[in-house]
Amino acid sequence: MSGGLLASATPLAERYDLALVDLDGVAYRGHEPIPFASDGLAGARERGMRLVFVTNNASREPGSVAAQLTELDIPTSPEEVMTAAQAAAALLRSRLPQGERVLVVGGAGLRTAVREAGYVVVESADDAPAAVAQGFAPEVGWAQLAEAAYAVERGAWHVASNLDLSLPTARGFAPGNGSLVGAVRAATGVAPDSAGKPSPTMYRMAVERAGAREALVVGDRLDTDLAGARSGDFAGLHVLTGVSSARDDVLAVPGERPHYIGADLRALLVAHEAPARAGDGWWTCGAASARVVDGALELGRGRHTSDDAQLDLVRAACGAAWAWVDEGGALEPSSVPELAAELSGR
Repeated sequence: MSGGLLASATPLAERYDLALVDLDGVAYRGHEPIPFASDGLAGARERGMRLVFVTNNASREPGSVAAQLTELDIPTSPEEVMTAAQAAAALLRSRLPQGERVLVVGGAGLRTAVREAGYVVVESADDAPAAVAQGFAPEVGWAQLAEAAYAVERGAWHVASNLDLSLPTARGFAPGNGSLVGAVRAATGVAPDSAGKPSPTMYRMAVERAGAREALVVGDRLDTDLAGARSGDFAGLHVLTGVSSARDDVLAVPGERPHYIGADLRALLVAHEAPARAGDGWWTCGAASARVVDGALELGRGRHTSDDAQLDLVRAACGAAWAWVDEGGALEPSSVPELAAELSGR
């Protein structure tokens, strides 16, 4: 798949038959809905696109996630939810016989997934678990992290549902599972295995379950959602409603670059233009233009007040910056301004 931004002459909801949609920062933020998420997803369904919500959050069961989405005017069934807890359980089964003991550090979603995979859930390192399954839950504290560390020190296999360092909430960014896993790793010196994004494991499980022809990953984080899309050879749409910004897009390393960029989930309902190389080093998209001169990004003159014009400026900047870096140049980060800030609420 192309290393740059892609063009789509038709709305993405018509080009792709399945959307693998992240939750935190895309469909909701904490317990609050993200503006236009319901509109975008409803419109996508109307155009024939199926949805699977793929989340690195392992604390809750699919039914609980589906109920929250439904309450936020995004009607969802449990079968349309794929969690990192389910992926972690699948990873356990890749080398651990059923019936073994697993110390679970996390919420109900992870405990249920591990039990359903055929393991005996224990809560103490003294129960001699063969593995530790760790996922985020608000109630996880020092005592649980200590038990995990004791078990890993004694040889238990450490499996993390995901390694996200932060978690978007209605009040801001809070420590994510990766931060909690980091405490266990710091205590033991043992690096965990993880099935969560950026591993494409969950995406592939969701595509297989749905029997999809061509799937589109939709996320707000370049280092997890979009990196997973790249590593799994899926097209990825970055929406500017969560962690990563439009400036982050311009500065993205090749393995984390999106294929499409949109302000919010309404981006599923429109066609997308890709930037094109023009003369004198300029890259253009719509009426916007950008180029890199001696490692510094330059933006074309003109007003970019509409949402579409701001997004085109981001796309042009990505085209210029990515080409410069891919051709061996070094881009000066300080030359890249915040872009489309009002679109992402920054």
